[in-house]
Amino acid sequence: MTAMITRNHPFSDSTDSLLRFAMRVDATLTGVLGLAIAVMADPLGRLTGLTAAQGYIAGAAFVLCGLVVYSLAASPDLRRVGTGLVVFNTASTVGFIAVAEAGVLPLTTVGSIAALAGALYTATFAVLQYLGVRRLA
Repeated sequence: MTAMITRNHPFSDSTDSLLRFAMRVDATLTGVLGLAIAVMADPLGRLTGLTAAQGYIAGAAFVLCGLVVYSLAASPDLRRVGTGLVVFNTASTVGFIAVAEAGVLPLTTVGSIAALAGALYTATFAVLQYLGVRRLA
């Protein structure tokens, strides 16, 4: 008797590996960053010009976003999820740049640099996830 093992689950398709990997790395780094921001909200607030409460809120939002993205990485309809995430990261990039440049928050120079670093981070993952979506075609 011969047994054949086949893999029929959403993780076996090699065309989606880049997108799933990029989503998981994005989610993990975002969650860890959120935890660090929440833990160090008061000293970061003094450096960036934000209040500790704003730091706690941002940290919690990052952790929540990381959890959502990580769970979405297991979705069987990865094209739609990936496209939505590319749009979200692109909008986040624009938002970070707007916050840094528009002066809507009382950011210090370090705060503006941190916002621009956030823009670079989200733009990088938007590109990686876009490439992953394109690979599904």
